[in-house]
Amino acid sequence: MYEFKLPDLGEGLTEGEVARWLVSEGQEIAEDDPLVEVQTDKTTVEIPSPAAGKVSRILVAEGEVVAVGTVLVVIGEDGSAPADAEQPRAEEAPPKEAAAPREPTAKVRATPLVRRVAHELGVDLGAVAGSGPAGRITEEDVRAAAGGAAREAEGRREPLRGVRRLIAEHMARAHDEVPPVTWVEECDFTEVELSKLVALTLKAVAAALEEVPELNARLEGDEIVYLDRCDIGVAVQTEQGLVVPVVRECRARSVHELESEISRLAEAARAGKLEPEELRGSTFTVTSAGKLGGVFQTPIVNYPEVGILSIGRIAERPVVRDGEIAVRKVGYVAITFDHRVVDGTRAAEFGLSVIERLERTSD
Repeated sequence: MYEFKLPDLGEGLTEGEVARWLVSEGQEIAEDDPLVEVQTDKTTVEIPSPAAGKVSRILVAEGEVVAVGTVLVVIGEDGSAPADAEQPRAEEAPPKEAAAPREPTAKVRATPLVRRVAHELGVDLGAVAGSGPAGRITEEDVRAAAGGAAREAEGRREPLRGVRRLIAEHMARAHDEVPPVTWVEECDFTEVELSKLVALTLKAVAAALEEVPELNARLEGDEIVYLDRCDIGVAVQTEQGLVVPVVRECRARSVHELESEISRLAEAARAGKLEPEELRGSTFTVTSAGKLGGVFQTPIVNYPEVGILSIGRIAERPVVRDGEIAVRKVGYVAITFDHRVVDGTRAAEFGLSVIERLERTSD
């Protein structure tokens, strides 16, 4: 008998969501056969079977979020598993935050966001009956237990799962921890080859980050860490949600090399084939939604970064040039930054540097 536990997937991750089982109970599998897909806060990882045999018992349902060290499945003739198989020992998977301790009972099933609401309202999840799928505790259950009336059920409901759940958690954390400020300025894109816009923007951003290193940094405790590398995340919209693959060493690459790498990463993202390493360790983020971008945006900082740049919709607009009204292709560049690390003046200097580089290039 082999008890397969959720492995440590690196990057300090302490939990993952079972996105999809690739086997069923009673199925015979070989070593290294695809076993399960696990969604982390970075990507979806397909994990192969570490042993051959019959899948005796699947212990964690799809959609459940469990800690590293949790027994996921039993492989072998004996389908029995220890009583505490659904939860690892405390030393194997310490809680992510002291402010949101894990409930000791293995029967509690709730997303981190629901756990946070329960903690804020002082609700003991162990005493709450879950009304969601597989007994999962919903936010309505928690609020009802806290004395508030549950909202009347209406419309179609779906569990917050996969990439959408991770986006929600990530955005909530960024909102809670980062005091954001957004700076906006117009940019004349008339001479810019728009088919290469993202690559040209990455090249301009990489150069500007050398001039304003505060935006290529991290805040760790009471220290600001200025990063030597320049690995820029590029936001890509997929059917599952927004993902941010990372373009490495942007300073050392030509516009053509950046363009090729962006295209490769975007295709892999939309096909759901990004490797975990391709989603880790960005130092700054760039996003451009094209025609869907609106005039400008106030993007949310991709925590733990301290800055993000977005480009709004580029369109022909009347502007004044040398005292004359002219029609130019104009768009707005917005920079949201962590005001704990970056002053407004420095963010403006960075933005103007990026704009100057874009306006003077037709490469």
